[in-house]
Amino acid sequence: MKHRLLIVACGAALTLGACKKSDETATTANDVNLTADNGSMMGNDAMTAAPTTAQGFANAAAASDRFEIESSRLAESAATSAAVKRFAAQMIKGHTDSTAKLKSTVAGMTPAITPDDTLNAEQQAKLDSLKGLKGADFDSAYAAAQVEAHQKTLDTLNAYASGGDTPALKSFASGLVPVVTAHLNMAKGLK
Repeated sequence: MKHRLLIVACGAALTLGACKKSDETATTANDVNLTADNGSMMGNDAMTAAPTTAQGFANAAAASDRFEIESSRLAESAATSAAVKRFAAQMIKGHTDSTAKLKSTVAGMTPAITPDDTLNAEQQAKLDSLKGLKGADFDSAYAAAQVEAHQKTLDTLNAYASGGDTPALKSFASGLVPVVTAHLNMAKGLK
């Protein structure tokens, strides 16, 4: 009986190892969750998986831009720090430009890709929590949210640039890496 279990266990391990695909084509449980949530990045601090499909990546990028724009619009009225307000204005412009570039990148693709900017539950919860804050409390929470959001976006861009399934979107992702890195560094400076 022990030998049969050992053989079955070894066979399963070999089967799993043989079925392992490259990062470009692998589908993980998180990819399924991403698709179910319109491709937006879902929070799991221990292991956040970036979407590997073109539609999933486009959705994650669009939702990221929307979160940045909406949270930065809140900063225009709720922040007290001049630095936070300047940063927010830059984020509105930068992420509006990013959305336009994403839309032009996917225009005319076959199969068609339409970015869905629906915020995931984590993004919506952060936005809702910012809505209840004013002054220094807002400034601090906004800065922390910007660092976290830009880090997640940077991770998604890097992952898709190296393992995505569509060359035009891989190029879009790699082209945004320096911009998002600059935004991340600026956000870290707000603390």
